[in-house]
Amino acid sequence: MTHSDPRGARWKPRFVDLFCGAGLLSYGFKSAGFRPTLALDVDRKAIQSYRANVAKCAEVGDVGQVRDGIDAELIIAGPPCQGFSTLGRRDPKDVRNELGLSIADWIEAIRPKVAVIENVPGFAKTEWFDLIKARLVRAEYTVQVFILDAVEYGAAQRRTRAFTIASRVGHVECPSPRLSKARTFKDVVLSRPIRPNDPMHVWPEPSPLAKQRFEAIPYMGGKRELMLSRPDLCPESWSHIPGEATDVWGRIDPNAPSNTIRCSFLNPSKGRYIHPFDDRVLSLREGARLQGIPDSWIMQGEPTPIARQIGNGVPIPLGRAIAKQVMTTLLQARREKVGYSAAA
Repeated sequence: MTHSDPRGARWKPRFVDLFCGAGLLSYGFKSAGFRPTLALDVDRKAIQSYRANVAKCAEVGDVGQVRDGIDAELIIAGPPCQGFSTLGRRDPKDVRNELGLSIADWIEAIRPKVAVIENVPGFAKTEWFDLIKARLVRAEYTVQVFILDAVEYGAAQRRTRAFTIASRVGHVECPSPRLSKARTFKDVVLSRPIRPNDPMHVWPEPSPLAKQRFEAIPYMGGKRELMLSRPDLCPESWSHIPGEATDVWGRIDPNAPSNTIRCSFLNPSKGRYIHPFDDRVLSLREGARLQGIPDSWIMQGEPTPIARQIGNGVPIPLGRAIAKQVMTTLLQARREKVGYSAAA
């Protein structure tokens, strides 16, 4: 997908992706007409996946070291979210929280037209966000925050994320929900067969105890039903776990979107990740489909690192929705020469 400027030239805005992971957010922007020129992450396997499926510009590198001589219209970034997530410890002293400040360093150095920072909703309520926002405002960017649920933009998954949009070339509109009816697990996983010998259609072999639990959990059931019907298969500690943890060891509802696909979706004790009908957890390919990842992607590494790459990413339909709005703003700015020279 390319876009034409007023003179009819083909134009694909360049972008840098910081904390790029396996490249799901990059792919959303690439599919909306952007061109990745540099992507950085410390995870070697994730970088291999990025290079195999998105672009060859990905490198293992320290985001804390700003590169010189880079020219790009856009920076996108998804810094570590564990220090802000409701599923984590939310430790304000978590050293990973400070990594977000590196993004401001890159923005100040490169001066992109727009920057997009993705994280959990709690990020926008932290002192780290306030520090980053203050620096961007001083650098003459306007700053907006969108809180969006991926299920409203075409992903068959409920996943709420915060997008901080910094622009110095005009207002970026919040994307309107794409679908009037949510896509379901059946729509994206069960309606299309997975090709034979797909190397990502794999899941952990359950232990004998786990296999018995799977067999005892009814359709759309979970830990509650298992504790009632087969208490002999349940540790005593389960009766002392707070109520919000009762969704674990649960079968997915095929007629609804899935819960958030976490990095640990291969583990039934981490959420409702058991197949609706089969006595197993989701496969890597099934988890990837819930993130909007094409079946053509073959991700690199062992199953656990691949699950982390999948779970850490932004659902591709959600990233694409943001990318289209950014593209609209950049095209208008280019036409009106806002932030662009006559020769740009």
